[in-house]
Amino acid sequence: MSRSRGRSFSQILRRLLLLGLALLIAPYLLILLYTPAFVHPVSTLMAADLVMLNGYDRRWVSLEEISPNLVQSVMMSEDGQFCRHGGVDWGEMKAVVQEALEGENTRGASTIPMQTAKNLFLWNGRSFVRKGLELPLAMVADFVWPKRRMMEIYLNVAEWGPGIYGAEAAAQHHFGVSAADLTRRQAALLAVSLPNPITRVASKPGRGMQRIAGVVERRARGSGEYITCIYG
Repeated sequence: MSRSRGRSFSQILRRLLLLGLALLIAPYLLILLYTPAFVHPVSTLMAADLVMLNGYDRRWVSLEEISPNLVQSVMMSEDGQFCRHGGVDWGEMKAVVQEALEGENTRGASTIPMQTAKNLFLWNGRSFVRKGLELPLAMVADFVWPKRRMMEIYLNVAEWGPGIYGAEAAAQHHFGVSAADLTRRQAALLAVSLPNPITRVASKPGRGMQRIAGVVERRARGSGEYITCIYG
């Protein structure tokens, strides 16, 4: 009886290990699957909304159908070195680690590839486990996908409110226009809301949010040398 139980436990453990290995490998295979332009990935939050029967609004559009105002604003707000790094901004990451070691409040160091990897394959919330999974996924995705494809996927899976995903749905929901017709100020407000789109509502900005949007808007106007991988 004890031998039988031992074999059963070993089989269960082996299956759990195989399942864990499959879950670790699957995102890397999906990165390859998501490379063609005709594939429209969904995020883990979208999948959760479907499972919970909440539904969501996401209307996939190509990068050509998204206003350059939004692309510039998101880059200047979220990842100014997007065209220059390989998925991870190691200089920024080093600064954040140093701040943490010194006991200071850390700022975000997530790049657009890191946020895309998190949105597609991982979960929200801050943890070392998630960050450890996120970094290699971001680097592999940045290596496999052209920068334009990376930006296209990010802008089509980013959350801009409860059940609102992607630039087109966000533009329609918040401003009643298409993503192609976003003004500089509307684009800046959407970019500023990205870190927390539940509390930062692009269509109902407070003074603080308006002020930050003004800074992002000015940076976007002078972003020429930073966006050459998209509009070079």
